[in-house]
Amino acid sequence: MKYILLLILSISTMMAENFTLTSSSIDGQLTKTQEANTFGCNGANVSPSLAWSHAPKGTKSFAVTVYDPDAPTGSGWWHWLAVNIPANIEKIEAGSVPKGVLEIVNDYGTLGFGGACPPEGDKAHQYIFTVHALDVETLPVESKTNAPIVGYQINAHTIEKASIVSYYKR
Repeated sequence: MKYILLLILSISTMMAENFTLTSSSIDGQLTKTQEANTFGCNGANVSPSLAWSHAPKGTKSFAVTVYDPDAPTGSGWWHWLAVNIPANIEKIEAGSVPKGVLEIVNDYGTLGFGGACPPEGDKAHQYIFTVHALDVETLPVESKTNAPIVGYQINAHTIEKASIVSYYKR
């Protein structure tokens, strides 16, 4: 009986789906579409489409972040923080967010998505697109809350996360 239970547990674990993030807009490299239109960059500044599946049990909302750890700031660069995405939402279309989603001021000082803009001639920067499955419906933040505090709140409530890493160089 013990071996049967172990076999059933092993099979159910193998069949479990992983929380996954995908995009029809981005692959390993970003394009001018996702490049910022500020700081000397002249891209379209359009956020990519993102879709996720197989959220973990207990998910009450989602958050989406885009972070560049290679920015020459000493602390990286937050390009996008979108929180309080309802648990029944499983995608964000390019260039938009669902109604009611709270976007946070990014490191450009603007609301919403701020595209890639690494310094000219610098190495290719990483852009980490992450969806976080959260254990709360809303985070205690406002659009003007600074990114490290929002990041702290997201990390404190993350059940599981999934990421896509893309690169961009000018």
